[in-house]
Amino acid sequence: MTHEIEPGWLLDAAYLTFKFVRSTGPGGQNVNKVSTKVELRFDVAACDNLSQAQKSRLAKAFPSVHTAAGLIVMTSDRHRSQLQNRGDVLERLLDMLRQIRRPPKSRVKTKPTRASKRRRVEGKRQRSETIRQRRVSD
Repeated sequence: MTHEIEPGWLLDAAYLTFKFVRSTGPGGQNVNKVSTKVELRFDVAACDNLSQAQKSRLAKAFPSVHTAAGLIVMTSDRHRSQLQNRGDVLERLLDMLRQIRRPPKSRVKTKPTRASKRRRVEGKRQRSETIRQRRVSD
């Protein structure tokens, strides 16, 4: 089974492992009986759908969920049902992957324009004049 991250970009479910544990979230007595909390493990290191650059961007962008072993570990216990929590954690993973799909655009340094310099100096001059007028003259 595969999950579509974006059109034409698929994630093989073989790299995903779901584990279900008892939740501390909403559900009343239900949380004592049913394992609704979902733990998702995504093996980034073994995944061949991601380039090496994407893997490093993923590790850098989300260090709190990335382990040294090359896994992404995420949990969800927002909902009362196991199915909703599974969908929630999977959607969060897909959102993370969409964010690192392309490298961020590099910033191009620009110099301030002559007009912006003139406006800045004029503003300073006006503020200085206002302060000068507030002074008590002797």
